[in-house]
Amino acid sequence: MTFTEIVKQVSALSSQERKQLVLMLVDSLDFDGVTRKTAPKTGAEIAAMLETMEPIEFVDAEIEDPVIWLKTQREKERQHRLGDWGADE
Repeated sequence: MTFTEIVKQVSALSSQERKQLVLMLVDSLDFDGVTRKTAPKTGAEIAAMLETMEPIEFVDAEIEDPVIWLKTQREKERQHRLGDWGADE
């Protein structure tokens, strides 16, 4: 069967049937070896995953003010990108 023949048959479907077909086609796609056939995780599943995760070490945890923390991270990134070019003389 050619692509043209498939499109001709699809156009004969109802709007609802075409929507179902599109969803089925998208679910059948392979994105880097990961298919979308898995259902989204429930809140209980996410909570269970978080319970089993290793503790996360926060960067600059001693900075309590979120605005100052963000400015610090941005400055670190700027220094990292610019290296010696961003240094004041």
